[in-house]
Amino acid sequence: MSATEVGEPGIVMNPAGPSAQSRLLLAACLGVVRPVLRTVPVTRATIPIGAAAVHGLAGLRPMPRGIDREQVTLNGFHLEIIRPAGAARAVRHGAVLYLHGGGFAICSTRSHRPVAASLARRTGLPVINVEYRQLPDRSIAQSVQDCLTAYRWLLRHGADPARIVFAGDSAGGYLAFATALCALESGLPAPGGLVGLSPLLDLDYAAKRNYLNVTRDPYISLSALEAVVRIGAETDGMLDPRLSPVNAVLSALPPVLLIAAEDEVLRFDCELMTQRLTAAGVPNSLELWRGQVHAFMSIAPNLPESRAALARVSRFVRARIAEGQQAQTA
Repeated sequence: MSATEVGEPGIVMNPAGPSAQSRLLLAACLGVVRPVLRTVPVTRATIPIGAAAVHGLAGLRPMPRGIDREQVTLNGFHLEIIRPAGAARAVRHGAVLYLHGGGFAICSTRSHRPVAASLARRTGLPVINVEYRQLPDRSIAQSVQDCLTAYRWLLRHGADPARIVFAGDSAGGYLAFATALCALESGLPAPGGLVGLSPLLDLDYAAKRNYLNVTRDPYISLSALEAVVRIGAETDGMLDPRLSPVNAVLSALPPVLLIAAEDEVLRFDCELMTQRLTAAGVPNSLELWRGQVHAFMSIAPNLPESRAALARVSRFVRARIAEGQQAQTA
């Protein structure tokens, strides 16, 4: 599926109409998911219930085919290494550090194994799927520290940072950027690239209140975003703007690929990040997909549009890995 460039530099939109499968997903989000998320409040009490429900539904999915999995236990959490079946490539040859979404609260490596497996098969690389600790027991900042620990683990096991790409969807997109920025602050090298799939990049929910897509998003509500930030990031009702990646010093970041749905509320975050990356001199591209829902490529990786978007991600990853390899041999 091709995409056509439009007026704004770095922004592309899919000109074709949505597939039948995408229209079904959109209908399900509008008819089921959206009413539930607008009826059930996000609280410390309801988060574990939602997490259990999502975990149970994820267990109904068949195990992705064509992969091998290896579990690694770290300090207080674990990760899984997903490789294409029969592939013995070590992480030193390149890897994707994948950080799942779910509002910092409800999803897991299990729910996001299909999208991680798809990336592993497409790139031929190990994908490190991280089971970071989440709300309500951990703050968002503590989730970032778990992801940073996973990055340190990769580096200790011989991975070349220039041949590692951080990727994540929704809250995981936040974690991908926040982990890269935290790594730089800690004196660690930046990864070779960053991918955000419908990423949350600005925790300031108030800034989005007058944004057109607040009412157009098929299922993400501003009230849910506000609740997550209040629980996971605010202190005494105050949000430190430095916690939002869009407000960081961005000039040392590697090239970035952002993909989002045209009508989702987190398009706001993507466009703001694109503006600030460009101002900081960081190569970046933002793709907006028409007729899709928030994080469509991780919810349903086998949609025609999801396959096309993940193919784009895989090309970006392979290009970043190849450039890292060239720099190492130069």
